[in-house]
Amino acid sequence: RCTGIHIGYFTFPLFLFQFLYINIWITISLIVPTCIDGLTQAYLRRESNNVLRITTGIMAGVGLMSLVAIIGQAIGFAIISQLK
Repeated sequence: RCTGIHIGYFTFPLFLFQFLYINIWITISLIVPTCIDGLTQAYLRRESNNVLRITTGIMAGVGLMSLVAIIGQAIGFAIISQLK
């Protein structure tokens, strides 16, 4: 799962330079499957497999980078609006 998340982190430049934009709701829906997989594995003693872990990890990595870009843009716009 962690390897998938780190692979997803490589998409950050696409979000940073606005080559790619994902809606906030889709961004959150990309992160949720990893949370569900991890929590059910930890608390329900369910056994996960490597394909599921890498897939949900990549989804979460992409979702997290999209979320970072969305939050960064909001902070940037707030700072710029205060300067005017």
